[in-house]
Amino acid sequence: MRKIIGAFIAAILVEIAIFIVIGKVLGVFATLLFIILTSVIGVIVAKKQGIQSVRNMQNSLSEGNPPGVAIIDTFLIFIGGVLLVTPGFVTDLVGFTLIIPFTRKLYKPAIFYWLRNKLKNGQAIIIRR
Repeated sequence: MRKIIGAFIAAILVEIAIFIVIGKVLGVFATLLFIILTSVIGVIVAKKQGIQSVRNMQNSLSEGNPPGVAIIDTFLIFIGGVLLVTPGFVTDLVGFTLIIPFTRKLYKPAIFYWLRNKLKNGQAIIIRR
């Protein structure tokens, strides 16, 4: 828990430092406009990608296939959308990488590895009906 709180505080400090630097270069108004613009674009893209991901999940279920990859895509798109709405340049960058399909593929192996470890250690179970 301490690592999470420390990472959160560090992220906030980095975001503030980047706001100050970019604010000095571009000016306050341009910096705020840029943050609002990236948030709006991010939400629009996240909504479009999220709807498509939910449809993929529904198609997998209707075909009788497990929707594992589609669930992970939907989760990553959701997290990316939350990060894009959060003001900041680093959060926007990470949020866009979670939303764009070809960069989202970079995160999937880590999530599959984490899930396998949770299942192997008995910390997570799968309920079949």
